[in-house]
Amino acid sequence: MDSLTQIVLGAAVGEAVLGRKIGNKAMLYGAIAGTIPDFDIFSSYLTDTVSALEIHRGFTHSILFSVLFAPLFAFIVCKYERYKNFKNWTLLFFLAFVTHPILDAQTTWGTQLFWPLDIRLAFKNVFVIDPLYTVPFLIFLILAMRQKKQAKKRRFYNNLGLIVSSSYLVLTLILKMISYQTFKKELANQQITYKSLKTKPTPLNTILWSANVETENAYLIGHSSFFDSKPIQFSEYTKNHHLLGELAKHPKTKRMMAISKGWFTINKENNTLYFNDLRFGTLSMQPNAQNFVFKYKIDVDANGNPTFTEEPKQKRDGKKLLSELWQRIKGN
Repeated sequence: MDSLTQIVLGAAVGEAVLGRKIGNKAMLYGAIAGTIPDFDIFSSYLTDTVSALEIHRGFTHSILFSVLFAPLFAFIVCKYERYKNFKNWTLLFFLAFVTHPILDAQTTWGTQLFWPLDIRLAFKNVFVIDPLYTVPFLIFLILAMRQKKQAKKRRFYNNLGLIVSSSYLVLTLILKMISYQTFKKELANQQITYKSLKTKPTPLNTILWSANVETENAYLIGHSSFFDSKPIQFSEYTKNHHLLGELAKHPKTKRMMAISKGWFTINKENNTLYFNDLRFGTLSMQPNAQNFVFKYKIDVDANGNPTFTEEPKQKRDGKKLLSELWQRIKGN
């Protein structure tokens, strides 16, 4: 999830653990702890694209990280804070650390909660930025913050924020199941034979859902709103995996395939190959759009070693997408 959401969640967790003891400081430390797992993003400045993608939401988003580093941060804080209960500080940091990846596991990218096991949890029931999750949560947190540390209302508001936000996540799982059945029924109606079907919410909402469908030689992408009245239209993207040739056997290419969970297409432009991660779709609601959210240029050196470089996104595409989303949410 986005940084603001993780700050809010971390602050609420901190308040739940130590709010009665140290007041708003508990929120502050919880907010800081809630952002620490995302420090792995700096790996993109220190290593190549493929390695950075593997590291992202890896070790720092694991239970192991929470277990190892919670006592360390608790020890450091106990050195200079008046409140010196090591056990409670450890609990605050552990819960703030571990709830971060649990929330991230609800998104499309997912997390390696059980690192070093190669298991990435991705339930795909919320978008990485979801105002319906974050805004009510933030409002309750602010209301709690304004109360005295021993006030019953303080605990009431903070607990209400945790309950409402968690309930919303449960609701999104139900909505995901409904949308999955909608896509499954539509594929049957259109007599489309497929190998796999994955669904996820579109940006900033859980009303309009997107589906990735794998067929024998192509992937299909479709959208379905709960306000739709017409059949779903699917865009088709030919896999073109054969364009990789010998590159398909290279370890770095295999790693990229593993990162994308096999949901990728290859296209060729001006004798240059591009690797498109289909899991995140395109920056457009238009049929057969080609501006993929994650598109990587493949450069090959004299020794046949590939380098993957992410193509920059165009701001105008993002602005246009928001407008298209608003129209599509209202139904087809």
